[in-house]
Amino acid sequence: MKRIGEINDKIRKGEAIVLTAEEFKQMVRNEETATAESVDVVTCATCAIMSGTAAILSIPVAERNEFERADEVWLNGIPAFPGPCPNERLGIVDVFVYGTARANNLYGGGHLFREIVEGEQIEVKVKTNDRIIERKVSKEDLQFARMITTRSAFKNYMAFVNPKEGKVGSIFSVRGLKGPYKEISVTGSGEINPLENDPLIETIGTGTKIMVNGAAGYVIGEGTRSSKEKPNLSVIADMHEMEAEFMGGFITSTSPECITSIAVPIPVINDEVFSNLKIMDEEIKLPIADIHDRIPFVESNYAAVWQNTDLEIYFNADKCVECDVCDVEKYCPTNAFSKSKGFDEHRCFNCGACIYLCPEDAFKGNLGRIKIYDKEVPITLRQSNRSKANELAKKLKNQIVEKEFLLTEPVAYLR
Repeated sequence: MKRIGEINDKIRKGEAIVLTAEEFKQMVRNEETATAESVDVVTCATCAIMSGTAAILSIPVAERNEFERADEVWLNGIPAFPGPCPNERLGIVDVFVYGTARANNLYGGGHLFREIVEGEQIEVKVKTNDRIIERKVSKEDLQFARMITTRSAFKNYMAFVNPKEGKVGSIFSVRGLKGPYKEISVTGSGEINPLENDPLIETIGTGTKIMVNGAAGYVIGEGTRSSKEKPNLSVIADMHEMEAEFMGGFITSTSPECITSIAVPIPVINDEVFSNLKIMDEEIKLPIADIHDRIPFVESNYAAVWQNTDLEIYFNADKCVECDVCDVEKYCPTNAFSKSKGFDEHRCFNCGACIYLCPEDAFKGNLGRIKIYDKEVPITLRQSNRSKANELAKKLKNQIVEKEFLLTEPVAYLR
């Protein structure tokens, strides 16, 4: 039995043994000797589409007494909800912005959040009782910019397939999910997912210090629709310290979605926690649901998604013939490719959509297949980015090793 205070003492002395989930799982696969006493912290992470992401922003838009209060607000065309404080006559507007809100089908809250973090100028439009006030602001102007999630970091998720003829538009597809059983869309980071590695939620609670999009954050509690079987977290973090590469917008066949990344340090406080950390992709169930009703009817496991597959997508410029109409440029969910600028690996989500969009095979990556009854259905879209999640887990590990990040004792446990 180890206490979090004891682990922090070891961190301060530079004696703590800290591993990423990826490193720990490899040790287990290699049958290397490890015990609860020999490992102190395992950093776990997930990077995925998280619809429950939102932001609270405090925006200076005018001088004092210039207007009484804001009735409506838009940021780069995206509707924001002013309040709850009216900030009467202060010239400052507090707003709540949904990650799923949108200006149009190609630009939503996730895009806005990334641009704020990148330091881009944001166009603010405020409707008052008698006029419209417009101003441009950037991150430095925002007195308060905090990201909050109503539900996020699910203990993995599920896959979706269309068992019927035709194509179904959905947030789980880029151009509509083709059937019957032509393709499958998957979500979930598998064995490196934080809640999968602490299924009893023994170490995570209100006040647990975590990392959100590269910035220090905290667990507020369980998120909406969280249950014993399918727990998720509600978290909060300051946007000023976030890193754009871990976040952004993701365009689907029906609406733009929001990418969020969360890393959690799991302190190895006892043998039970250590044992639970040994969970592998092969042991984690992947429910497969009908896209029409989202009800699972069969299951696979996350090994089909993340074992013996490619975590990253590769672009071969020599194979690109610069088609007059490039479907990759048109449909890439994160706008990571254009004929003029080429392939932007910092924007690429490794979703794999480009592999099936490019007729010249300029994009390569083995996404794997999932067996459903007697059919081998190809994975054509991943809405979790395991490579980026590994990167965030490594970033958290490095901060702990460098004594820049200490663990916190929850003020209240979730279970």
